[in-house]
This record gives sequence, structure tokens and C-alpha cells, in this order.
Amino acid sequence: MQPDPLVEQQVNWAQYEPGQRAGHYESFYQRANHPTRPLAFWSRYTVFSPARRPADAVGELWFVLFNGETGRHVVAKREYPIAKCTFDRQGFSVRIGDATLGPDALAGAMVGTGTAGADTAGADAAAVAWDLAYAGDQPPLYLLPRRLYRGGFPKAKSLVGKPLARYDGELIAGGRRVTVNGWVGSQNHNWGSRHPDRYAFGQVAGFDDAPDSFLEIVTAANRQGPLSTPMVTLLVLRHRGREHSLVTLRQGIRATSRFGYFFWEFASKSDAVRIRGRIEAPAEAFVGLTYPNPPGGIKYCLNTNIARCELEVTDRATGARETLLAEYRALFEILTDDATHGVPIRA
Repeated sequence: MQPDPLVEQQVNWAQYEPGQRAGHYESFYQRANHPTRPLAFWSRYTVFSPARRPADAVGELWFVLFNGETGRHVVAKREYPIAKCTFDRQGFSVRIGDATLGPDALAGAMVGTGTAGADTAGADAAAVAWDLAYAGDQPPLYLLPRRLYRGGFPKAKSLVGKPLARYDGELIAGGRRVTVNGWVGSQNHNWGSRHPDRYAFGQVAGFDDAPDSFLEIVTAANRQGPLSTPMVTLLVLRHRGREHSLVTLRQGIRATSRFGYFFWEFASKSDAVRIRGRIEAPAEAFVGLTYPNPPGGIKYCLNTNIARCELEVTDRATGARETLLAEYRALFEILTDDATHGVPIRA
């Protein structure tokens, strides 16, 4: 049976219900990389509603420009009362303050609370603005079995609405005007009632020698009382016209993964393919962000969009092996409770 296009669209629309007492976070984030240089942007339109306190819900606007050439990354964040935000449940439309996000464009400006450069101390304000159009013809990519996008399990869900999206326009960050011309990335959406307790997350929107290939991967674990669940690794690779979706619970538990500060090694397989990889970046490529958790407390997110990813893909029927490389085009996030990671918290 072919998926229903309307249902697929609805999953990418806002899931937040104003006034709901159950805790909720939901992010619509966009990212893209310069075609040839270690430059990338990451924007995040978020609603955060703490459990049992729906009146305290807020909209959060985030923007980061990663610059691997200078090592200075511009970070800005600002919160808005929920009354000044719109998260449309009947279409793909988000507004936070005056910043907007639609199915083919995003625009906004703010003076945020993030610090302006990687070596900046204190709380210097960062002024940013963006006016970008984007387009893509690839179908959505799902990091969970489709049936799990409805209902309360798991408590965190994620999808890529537009893989391999192309971005054009202009942004201003840290007093610098940047022309965005053919940067390739993705439109993404995640939501849930609580963040995973610990995860590594990665994405590559086009490898250096395989620009039409796309990787999405997560390794996550949760606590159940004093114990932690096993690490589960879910992986989807689109390559050479095929989608390798390694997202069943059995595949996730049998996959192997090891990550730390600031590397991640993983391997998973299906009957058709074996995929091994490593994602890594130096500490100075990351920015530290604070994510509040709907049940209470905070998480620390270490985020870079200029990481290196090397992937080995083996056809299990023929033994043919291929290596894919993205030298500085990978998104790499680590979510942790640990405050001793050494990355300055920028927002």
C-alpha cells in the first residue's frame, strides 16, 4: 500500500495543542551547508510547554552560523510569549514573533541572548537575520516505523520533511552578510513529551562524491528509574536510488554504537546491506545549547553542522564495498546531562 500523501503532510504539521497539560517540546529546524566551504547555518523554531503548566509555554527562536574557517560561530536565541506564536495544526506554517517558516521559505531577525563568537566571554548579544527560500523534491524520510508517529510511544519522534533541500537567499550574522546560493540541507521536525536521556544524532545531506545520498542516524538511551535502557541505534541511508531503512526495534538493539566527546562509531545491518561509520569533529566545531525538558530539568546539547562523516556500505549479497565521505558537511549532536563536557554554553 502506498503511503497517503495527506497523512504524511499532517505528520509534518504542528503536533502541539495549545493549553495541553502534558509536557511538550516541538522543533522545526532547518540546516544547510555551503557547497565547498566549511560554513553552515542551523535555525530552530520551537515551542516548549512544561508539564502541568501550559500557561508557561513559550516559543523559542534559535539561529547559528557555523564557520569552520575562522572557528567563530555566531549563536542567537530568543524566547517569545506563546501568544506571539503560531504553530499551525492544519498546514505547514510557523510564526514566532515576526519570524516565519513555511513550506518554501523562512525569514526572521532578532537580537538574541547567544554570544557572538566562539572566544567571546560573557553574554554579548548576537544580531542575526535571514531571508531564505528552499525547495526539494525528495519524499519525507522517517527515522521510526510509520505506525509509531501516532500515539505516545516513543516519547520523542523525528522526521525529515525535505531531505536534500536547496537553500537560496541571504543571512546576516555577527555583522557579516552571507549569500546563500545552492546550499544543500534539509527541513526537519521533531517533537515529544520528553527528551531522550542521552543521545547522539547525525545527518549528512549529500556526501562529497555522492551528492544525492542522505544519511539520518540516532543512538539513544533512556532511564527507567535507576536503570538505563540499552542503546538503540536507528539508521536510514538513501544511496544509489535505494532506501536502507534500519529502524526496527530488533535492528536498533542489535546495532553497535559507541560515542563520546567528540566522536561516534556505529554499525548496523539488514539482510541486504551492512553500514559502518564514524562521525567526528574537534571540540571547537561545537556550540553548547541548553534544552529544557518538559518534565523538568535541562539537557545540554552539543551541536555542530560541520563535522566529518565516513561511511562504509557493504552489499551483503555480492560483498561489494563502497566508502562515502563528507569532510565537513555532517550534523552531529550529543545530548547529555553532563556539564563537564568543556564546550561553552552559548544559548
